[in-house]
Amino acid sequence: QVQLVESGGGLVQAGGSLRLSCAASGRTFSSYGMGWFRQAPGKEREFVAAVSWGGTNTYYADSVKGRFTISRDNAKNTVYLQMNSLKPEDTAIYYCAATRRLIATAGNAYDSWGQGTQVTVSS
Repeated sequence: QVQLVESGGGLVQAGGSLRLSCAASGRTFSSYGMGWFRQAPGKEREFVAAVSWGGTNTYYADSVKGRFTISRDNAKNTVYLQMNSLKPEDTAIYYCAATRRLIATAGNAYDSWGQGTQVTVSS
């Protein structure tokens, strides 16, 4: 397993941008598919975005497609989530996760999770 630490959350107005980062420990980061999930109060956790080992393949939830971009820097053991055109409904705790699969959208495919970072979008 890898240890994951998210950062970059905060309060932003609707239409604004934030970039989340997730730093991973370990020497095998490039062998993990990485994903971002989020959970809003009173709602179930939902998939946001995923990126494959080398960063070539990406998946997005329909709700964020065209606004969010996931990327990774294997030299820095870090995965990013650039969030643009933020909406109040994007308000949630955002979690970074790692899977041994090439890439995955299901939460139960992920083995390691970070502690989460709060994103709040005001209207």
